[in-house]
Amino acid sequence: MSDDALTKVPEVTLVFWIIKIAATTLGETGGDTVTMTWLHANQNTHHGGYLIGTGIFLTLLAVLVVWQTLAPRFHPFLYWATIVASTTAGTAMADFADRSLGIGYTGGSTLLFLCLMATLGLWYWSLGSISVETVNTPKVEAFYWAAITFSQTLGTALGDWAADTGGLGYEGGALVFGAGLAVLAALYFWTDISRVFLFWAAFILTRPLGATVGDLLDKPVNHGGLDLSRPLASAVIAAFIIGCILLLPQRAGVHPAAVRVTNERGER
Repeated sequence: MSDDALTKVPEVTLVFWIIKIAATTLGETGGDTVTMTWLHANQNTHHGGYLIGTGIFLTLLAVLVVWQTLAPRFHPFLYWATIVASTTAGTAMADFADRSLGIGYTGGSTLLFLCLMATLGLWYWSLGSISVETVNTPKVEAFYWAAITFSQTLGTALGDWAADTGGLGYEGGALVFGAGLAVLAALYFWTDISRVFLFWAAFILTRPLGATVGDLLDKPVNHGGLDLSRPLASAVIAAFIIGCILLLPQRAGVHPAAVRVTNERGER
């Protein structure tokens, strides 16, 4: 199959979701490592630690998105590095909005939800589809990575809202979001509901699941966490992701237009 028929993102399989959840957990522990462990932003929310962390991660994300966009084809390590960068940027941005700007978890979640809906709406209005199976041009990639970043940031805020404002704690939040993903999986296998809707719903929900698991690992015991070392937890999760990429096969998705052409040729 020619490169033009392939997308710049991986085929959405069980392997994709395993790595995605691990990447979101790494985004939480990695983002907290920089903003809280190294910059001590949690000790003084107004001294600029969250803003500095946001700037660092957004710069890294911008570099990787440009690299990913310029790459002629799908590269697993480049793609997942960009995803991890979006999750760490999302962690820092959500913490900055929730804590440094003082709008709280509810306000931050609402603002980020509106930003994500606006991005997806503009994407659909401009190109007629928000399916990840169409991500093979720079314009579509720009919308894709904008939506990815907002969804990662929204997921962080939702995870914090559920654990804190919602009173569920980190374990309770992880159970709720895990149950939500189980419902989406059931809808995928036993209904004909839009696969595009299910993908974005699952993509959003995996982020707060990863955020609550990450918080469970590294937050203090008196805050409901296990108080593990953030750098060590991040290193272990990163090693797991690298192992998955090396050992579990991934391939680029196929553009729907290429599938239609192939089917039409087979019918002739």
